[in-house]
Amino acid sequence: MAEVVVYTDGSAKGNPGPGGYGVVMMYGKHRLELAEGFRKTTNNRMELLAVIVALERLKKEGTPVIVYSDSKYVVDSVDKGWVFSWEKKGFAKKKNVDLWQRFLRIYRKQKVRFQWVKGHANVPENERCDELAVGAAESSNLKIDSAYEAAN
Repeated sequence: MAEVVVYTDGSAKGNPGPGGYGVVMMYGKHRLELAEGFRKTTNNRMELLAVIVALERLKKEGTPVIVYSDSKYVVDSVDKGWVFSWEKKGFAKKKNVDLWQRFLRIYRKQKVRFQWVKGHANVPENERCDELAVGAAESSNLKIDSAYEAAN
């Protein structure tokens, strides 16, 4: 099975403030772009949600996926094993527990590799994700990030 290539980005105006995520998924000649905005959230939540949404779109378990992200928060948390330690400790004193738990459920169903990319460095798909995320954050149709607003 060929690898699915995913680029993700998140944005928040204010942090917390209006935010959004952008995703570009590519498989062979197929390309899918996704974006969604929220009225009050954080950049880290949107960075992580972008990855989750992309992985949840995959139709088959065990799909090889490479995720390109400019978020050290997301990439390092997984690659350095932090999130697995947090999970073992019940996510004590950690932020975004709802999203990390959701991430781990879908992450374990796929064969995911992460690659950090420098943001705003002329990587076309990363730039497109940024456009999608910012556009979603600035849209007039913002959803409620219920878990974030309930906790804050």
